[in-house]
Amino acid sequence: MRLLGLARGPIALASKSPRRRELLGRLEVPHFCVDVDVLEGDLEPGEAPEDYVVRLSRRKLAAARSAAEEGGAYVVLAADTVVVLGDEVLEKPVDKADAARLLGKISGRWHDVWTGIALHRLHDDRILTHAERSRVHIDLGDAETRDAYIETNEPMDKAGAYGIQGFGGLFVPHIEGDYFNVMGLPLAALRALCLRLEADEAR
Repeated sequence: MRLLGLARGPIALASKSPRRRELLGRLEVPHFCVDVDVLEGDLEPGEAPEDYVVRLSRRKLAAARSAAEEGGAYVVLAADTVVVLGDEVLEKPVDKADAARLLGKISGRWHDVWTGIALHRLHDDRILTHAERSRVHIDLGDAETRDAYIETNEPMDKAGAYGIQGFGGLFVPHIEGDYFNVMGLPLAALRALCLRLEADEAR
């Protein structure tokens, strides 16, 4: 827990994402997972992507609270990630045709990946949030390459229809920002949030 910046655990991870579960597992901190079903919806009029991902993360916190308390969690961690191209939020593809459409849009261009994280310390109801941005350039070449990638099924459960940690990484020559943010959990930002949380406790 010291490396992450928390005084103790466990952490209740409010997420179904295999990538977030994998990343938290790598840190070897005591944690358990809480499946949450939250209707994501669309951006509200005038809402910035960074505000949107934080809003959804807070919604996941609320959905996970009861199970987190029952499991004896010290904190609840929630996150939400979106891919943004210009003013358009690119969600997870609904089918292979939609995946082809999304990949055709982002291929050869820069796009933003925003992840909102929210941390809730249960014993005093303290909640801290943060939004992290990474810039990604992906180039899948021609339609035949995109179709071959789609046939791996990797794009089907991921915002923007690609996974940088898998086959998708073959097509990402440039990234600005936190690589782990693109996976769905910015680890350096998470540690900074944990340190802030414990600093507040010490005051």
